[in-house]
Amino acid sequence: MAILENIRKRTTVLILIIGLALFAFVISGVFSSNELGGGKVGSSVGEVNGDEISIDQFRRDVEAYSRMAGPSASSIQLVNQVWDREVRNTILSQQFEDLGIEIEQDQIINYIKTIPSYVQNPEFHNANGVFDENKFREAVADWKANNPSRYNLWLQDEQAIIQNAKEQRYFNLIRAGIGSTLKEGELDYKLANDKVDIKYVRVPFSSIPDSSIAVTKKEIAAYIKEHEKDFKQDRARDIQFVYFEEKASLEDENAVKEEISELLEDRVEYNAQKDANDTIKGFRNTDDMMAFLDRNSDIKYDTVYKAKKDLPAKFADTLMALAKGDIYGPYRDGDFFKVSKMMDRKANGTVKSSHILISYEGAQRANPEVTRTKEEAEKRAKELLREAKAKPAIFTELARDNSDGPSAPQGGDLGYNQEGVMVAPFNDFTFSNPVGAIGLVETDFGFHVVKIDDKQDVVRIATLAREVEPSEETINTLFTEATKFEMETISDKEFTAAAKENNYLVRPVNKIKEMDENLPGLSAQRAIVQWAFNEDTELGEVKRFNINNGYAVVQLTAKYVEGLMSVEDASAIALPKIRKEKKAAQIIEANKGKSMDAFAKDNSVIASTASALTMKSPTIPGAGSEAFVVGTAFGMEEGETSGLIKGDSGVYMLTVTKKEAAPELDNYSTYANNLQSSAAGRVNYAVYNALKEASTIEDKRATFY
Repeated sequence: MAILENIRKRTTVLILIIGLALFAFVISGVFSSNELGGGKVGSSVGEVNGDEISIDQFRRDVEAYSRMAGPSASSIQLVNQVWDREVRNTILSQQFEDLGIEIEQDQIINYIKTIPSYVQNPEFHNANGVFDENKFREAVADWKANNPSRYNLWLQDEQAIIQNAKEQRYFNLIRAGIGSTLKEGELDYKLANDKVDIKYVRVPFSSIPDSSIAVTKKEIAAYIKEHEKDFKQDRARDIQFVYFEEKASLEDENAVKEEISELLEDRVEYNAQKDANDTIKGFRNTDDMMAFLDRNSDIKYDTVYKAKKDLPAKFADTLMALAKGDIYGPYRDGDFFKVSKMMDRKANGTVKSSHILISYEGAQRANPEVTRTKEEAEKRAKELLREAKAKPAIFTELARDNSDGPSAPQGGDLGYNQEGVMVAPFNDFTFSNPVGAIGLVETDFGFHVVKIDDKQDVVRIATLAREVEPSEETINTLFTEATKFEMETISDKEFTAAAKENNYLVRPVNKIKEMDENLPGLSAQRAIVQWAFNEDTELGEVKRFNINNGYAVVQLTAKYVEGLMSVEDASAIALPKIRKEKKAAQIIEANKGKSMDAFAKDNSVIASTASALTMKSPTIPGAGSEAFVVGTAFGMEEGETSGLIKGDSGVYMLTVTKKEAAPELDNYSTYANNLQSSAAGRVNYAVYNALKEASTIEDKRATFY
């Protein structure tokens, strides 16, 4: 009690001490440079050539993209889209600043005049219905004064317009420096039109088994060093996982089937209030089907009459064959057990028809190109009616060639329609005449030559359905199995061996990138990717994840650092190339000094020919693309025989049998202009990619997402 009394006496002092401690904690965060304190990592999502991309603005942009994209796009997809845009804008903005590219207000207006959503907006039109920049300026001023939210949207649009206008100016400056001379045009013409015929012998690399070519780690390492550009890699991870899917067991299926079977028949229940037994009518005998299905079915009563095509394809024939009051089931349809009852049937309740529409000027929805009068349309329709009645077999052809309706490409086929769907005159004709009848019907759309192709019954079916779902016992068992497997692989058992022992399927996923989201076999699993890239996650570590419809027990199997691939990782790419080099050297060494005939004979191959080869399309039939081989042929004289040439698919020896120069042209400006247009068309893509490749980009997205 004495201690409590002393505390009470010093309440003011304690409050002051606690307050100072809290203030010290907060203020230390302000001045510290760690993540929580708002330092460099916490304030930017990345850097491009030293310029930071603010995480706060980045998040706002992701949110804005999310509102535009709707629920279909995942958060990581949106993050990646915004990141790509920010990197592009930053790189190009740095170029704009270096070059002093600015956009004035009149240039913004000029750019706006190229944007349909602004130009076509009546809000900015003058009395003549034309975009008026003064009207536009007035609208912006009005938004600023009276509609802040609309004005803020405009400010966002304005920034995008300014960026796009600067990009347009920047790339146009580069395009202005692109040109092609007549000599370049002449060369392009000759590359495409000079031709050479050859006789050649090819010894394919496949003639030497891979197993006979030894390649050492030292050779692979040397090859990687010589071709560093081909063996660069980003940070990546390999995992393997076992998926424990939350699905119904056989016992669960049988239980659902039994439940639905019990609902078929009447049952007797004791009514305590009446002190008597009540008979509860089942699905077979119920007087109120809608109420019964509301209480007992996972699919409610659909009172709409349906044609055969609208019923489940697998059971359509059986269901259509039911008599009124008959029941079919229980049967399994997808994830449901069902029992169906025929409630009613309408004979010939749906009609399949075709038509030839002859429209006229002024008819409803008439094509503006149609200029015929109503009288002319009727006359033409009657002509087609006579022709169709005389030769019903050509109705489809007549419709395809003459109909003004959108169904013309399908031969006038309108498919099946129930009563009341078509306009009244059309509907009355099709439902009051037999199959095969052809007649003329007038509607607001024009004159129709109508053919009745088929009629089918429509039915109203009530279906009692119960979804097959895993029971609580099944879910608990699955959790136990997943947890047990996780514990086994964490403690003393190798992952693959433990999975094999339990008959579980192990699925690998290789080269996962840091900002990946979708994993094959598991769909969107960002948490697994983040775990795999966490610095604290060790190689071989195992973890269980709760995922949609089950669990995944995952093991981290490999880590790849940014930079050059290791010898082991590069082997799959380097080995075939090194083997090819060694095979080429082996073939050339064994056949030095031989004639073409001897080269063919000693290697059990035959000579082949290829004609009209060009430098622009250096493909040898049967051998594939061989640019170096074809280029060598163009450098030889007619009748000359080459030495041994290393190609892409084998070692060649060839003789030039004919060379044909393309005819000289008076002017090569067309080819020069095509080259210039082609180069100009690649400017945006090629220039940006070159700038991006030369940039230093630090990506911190994985810290935040």
